Amino acid sequence: MNETSSFTPPAPLSESEERQWAMFAHLSILLNLVTGLLGVAAPLVIYMLYKDRSRYVAYHSLQSLVFQLIWWVGGGFVLGIVWAITGVLSSVIVGLLCIPLACILSLVPLGALGYGIYGGVEASQGRDFKYWLIGDWVRGTYTS
Repeated sequence: MNETSSFTPPAPLSESEERQWAMFAHLSILLNLVTGLLGVAAPLVIYMLYKDRSRYVAYHSLQSLVFQLIWWVGGGFVLGIVWAITGVLSSVIVGLLCIPLACILSLVPLGALGYGIYGGVEASQGRDFKYWLIGDWVRGTYTS
């Protein structure tokens, strides 16, 4: 007998499912508060699972992934360097002047957290949300 295997493509997501998974991708930034870096893994997993089923979910999850890599991971790295320099320079009077700058830069991850939550709310309501600078870049690479 000649068996032919047919591959059935996954069923597309409904509009409400698309909005739900896009929202989860953006809100995954909250996982960073509890786990440190697991928030970056969540949009990657969502992207891998749903990229063939929904361009909307793929776009939002990829956008969330890039945003978190830049602002959470990259921002944390820069923040660590700033605090290290401040600590070293604190032995000298110049370092004391760096403390206010380091304190202000410590708010960057919290700003990213708020922006990610805003993106999740916008995506859950079906609005075409895009992060500043990142959204256009992701859309250009995803549609090409």
